Amino acid sequence: MDFGRIIETVGAVIDVIGVVAIVVGVLFAIGDAAVRGLRRAGPVYTRFRRVLGRAILLGLELLVAADIIKTVAVTPTLESVAVLAIIVLIRTFLSWSLELEITGRWPWQKSPTPQSDR
Repeated sequence: MDFGRIIETVGAVIDVIGVVAIVVGVLFAIGDAAVRGLRRAGPVYTRFRRVLGRAILLGLELLVAADIIKTVAVTPTLESVAVLAIIVLIRTFLSWSLELEITGRWPWQKSPTPQSDR
C-alpha cells in the first residue's frame, strides 16, 4: 500500500468517526432529554440544545480534520486546496455559530463563571 492510499484511508476513517460522533451525540441528547422529561429534572430543552450542539461541534471538527488530511496530504492541487479552504471556512462559521448558540459567547471570549451541566 502506498503512502497516498494510507492517508486516504486515514481520512476516510476520521470522516466515519466524525459522522458517528454526531449520530451518537444526537441519540444521547434525545435519550438524555427523554429521561429528564420523564423525571421532570431541570431544564430539558436548554440542556438538549447544549448536548446536541456539542456533539455537532465535535463531529464538525473531526470532519474538518479529515478533509485537511485527505486534501493536503493526497492531492495538494490549487483547486483542491481552494475547495478545502471554502469547506473549512463554512464549517468554521458553523462551529462559531453553534458555540455562540450553546454558550452565549464567541469562542475566543472567556467564560465569566464555569458552566455546569444541570
